[in-house]
Amino acid sequence: MGLARPRTSSPVLVHTFNPLEDHRWTELVESHPDSSVFHTSSYLEALRRTYGYAPTVYTTSSREEPLANGVVLCRVSSWLTGSRLVSVPFADHCQPLVTATGDLTAILAAVRRTVEEGNLKYVQIRATRPEDVVEAASGERRVFVFHALDLTPPLDRLFNGLHRTCIQRPVRRAEREGVCHESGRSERLLRQFYSLLIVTRRRHGLPPQPASWFNNLVDCFGDRLTVHVASRDDQSLAAILTLRHRDVLVYKYGVSDERFHRFGAMPFLMWQAIRDAKARGLRVFDLGRTDADNTGLATFKERLGATRSTLVYVRLARAGRRVSRENPRVPGASRVFARLPDELFVAAGKLLYRHMG
Repeated sequence: MGLARPRTSSPVLVHTFNPLEDHRWTELVESHPDSSVFHTSSYLEALRRTYGYAPTVYTTSSREEPLANGVVLCRVSSWLTGSRLVSVPFADHCQPLVTATGDLTAILAAVRRTVEEGNLKYVQIRATRPEDVVEAASGERRVFVFHALDLTPPLDRLFNGLHRTCIQRPVRRAEREGVCHESGRSERLLRQFYSLLIVTRRRHGLPPQPASWFNNLVDCFGDRLTVHVASRDDQSLAAILTLRHRDVLVYKYGVSDERFHRFGAMPFLMWQAIRDAKARGLRVFDLGRTDADNTGLATFKERLGATRSTLVYVRLARAGRRVSRENPRVPGASRVFARLPDELFVAAGKLLYRHMG
C-alpha cells in the first residue's frame, strides 16, 4: 500500500501519544494492511518490561479523532551507544502506518525536531517500503534482505517447493532418525530454547539476549507465540520461536547445537512450523531479515521456497551530523565472549542488550 498524494497544502499538525495507553493504536494495527507483529502493543510492552524502552506514536490525528495513521518509535537511552529513536528496537521491520505523503512528511519532520531538541543521535525507520520514507525525508540507508513464504498453496505443493537435497532430505532424515517435535510455550520448552540460545550465541561470539526478554514475550503474546523444539533421546537438538499477527507467522529466533546438525533438526522444525501455520489457516510465513552479506542464511530461506525482497533502514540524523554504522563490533570481543563461563556470558547479555536496540 503506497503513499497517496496530499489533497491540500494547509499545515499538518502532528500529535503524540503512548500506544500502550490508547486503545486506538491496537484498533489501527488490527485493521491496517501494512501492520506487523512489531507494531503490536504486545511487542511494545515486552520491550518496555525488558529494556525500559518507552514507545511513542506520532500521528496527524488529534486525541479526539479516530486514529488515521501513526509511526511508532521507542527511545533508546544509552551512555554506551548513544541515545536515539528507533521504529522499533529488535524488530526486523516496522513500516510507517501512513497513507498520505504529506502526513508522513509532517510526522518525520516532527520526529526530527524531537531528535534535535533532545540532542539525540538519530531516528531509525525500519521500512518494508523504504521509498515511502525516502520520498518524505532524506537520510542514510542500510540495506538488508527480506524473505517471505506464501502459505496459500496446498501443503503437498509447499513440500515439493522445498529444495530437494538441502531441505526435503534432512526432513526425511530427521523423521528416520527418530527426531521428535514438541511445540508450545511451557517453562520447560522455554528453558530448552534458552539453553540452545546460549550455545548458538557462543558459537557466533555474541552474548545471549536476557532470559527476561523471552519470558516477557511469552507473557505478552500468550498463544500467539510458539516455541518449537526438536529432540532425540532426550537431547535438545534445535529450536525456533515464532510469533503470530493476524494471518502472518513470523520466524523470530532459531537456535541449534551444531554437534547434532547431521540429524537435520532445523529444516525439520521449519517444516513443522509450516505445517502448523497451514493448519491454523495462516497465509504468509515471514522469515525476517538477513544481513546483505550473509549469503548462507539467505540461501537457506530461499531453499524453503521463500521470495526475496529488500529492507532498507533509513536513519535521519541531527543537522550537520553523520551517522556511523550502529553497534560496531569491537575487535576481539567475539573471542572474549566465546570463552566466558555461562554465568558471565549470560550476565554480559543482560548488561549490554538494552544499549543495542
